[in-house]
Amino acid sequence: MALKLARRSAVSPFIVMDVLRAANARAAAGASVLHLEVGQPASAAPSLVLEAARDALAEERLGYTDALGLPALRDRIAAHYQDNYATAVDPERVVVTAGSSAGFLLSFLAAFDPGDRVALASPGYPAYRNILQTLGLEPVLVPCGAAERFQPTPELLAAAGPLDGLILASPSNPTGTMLDRTAFARLVDFCREQGIRLVSDEIYHGITFGRDAVTALELSDDAIVVNSFSKYFSMTGWRLGWLVLPQDMVRPVECLAQNLFISAHSLSQHAALRAFDCREELEGHVARYAANRALLLERLPAAGLSRLAPSDGAFYIYADIGDLTNDSADWCRRALEETGVAMTPGLDFDPVEGHRFLRLSFAGEEAEMAEAVDRLGHWISR
Repeated sequence: MALKLARRSAVSPFIVMDVLRAANARAAAGASVLHLEVGQPASAAPSLVLEAARDALAEERLGYTDALGLPALRDRIAAHYQDNYATAVDPERVVVTAGSSAGFLLSFLAAFDPGDRVALASPGYPAYRNILQTLGLEPVLVPCGAAERFQPTPELLAAAGPLDGLILASPSNPTGTMLDRTAFARLVDFCREQGIRLVSDEIYHGITFGRDAVTALELSDDAIVVNSFSKYFSMTGWRLGWLVLPQDMVRPVECLAQNLFISAHSLSQHAALRAFDCREELEGHVARYAANRALLLERLPAAGLSRLAPSDGAFYIYADIGDLTNDSADWCRRALEETGVAMTPGLDFDPVEGHRFLRLSFAGEEAEMAEAVDRLGHWISR
């Protein structure tokens, strides 16, 4: 007799990871692959971070840390908000997590009860809705198109019915669009008036083109802010993130973290103490992303991909390919097989309209971007 599987495990796959697996299998077979599918910096962690990790391996016991994180790291994260946003944050409100993924899990568990309705933009990061579903919460997908620059508005939220929470991402994944201060403030005010808990995903802060991103902490003390060392700080595999919480949520999240994770990775925490000292090196990465972005925005239309979302930040371009296909998953599969260019179908980010979209990541090297456009252009023209 087969034993049962929990209903909560019936969650949709994270399609980009399936694409990555297929791309890696192609590469292992000796075929050429250009990775434009995964949102991961091509660069290693900053040199000072690597040096700090070596020192920690030699000198530290690397046992458990406080469940909330190393006090020195919490202090550095709090100082980051003063230095970069002129916003004072009490280090006691900072929680170091095992990546932003753990941050979302802890936030959702502490803020919402089963059955609560949590809104999120569609298209949006798929793990939001999948984690919510696993926890017995109701993801409320709010369709946001080009007219709204793929970001929610108070009017769209009001039409979605009663809400307990809202997840915002600025810059967003997959579109790269950002909320300006006025639009962000309108959403914060709407949440305050309606008693909606705001969760602000800020993991792409620092990677912006033309203007800086606004943190929810500039506008509200009630918002939950999620951030990470993965993207701007180029530390994806170190699995380290952080939360900034309203004061009354700190102890509940601490208790959850104690039981679910004990603590975030000790070595990663010691290493990350130096991450904030690497600004020049990190800004060099952002300059590379900017060059990649400019290349793609200039050359993709001539290659046959002309309907592109504004890429204000992050390292993604979201392309409407409805004039080429009605099945983005099959289109991306064939593109990988026939050109070696790995891309993520829009179905990962939008289960309703994603069949006519795809996402390209420009976190890699400029030469790879140029080669990918050449290959796609020849393939589409055929």
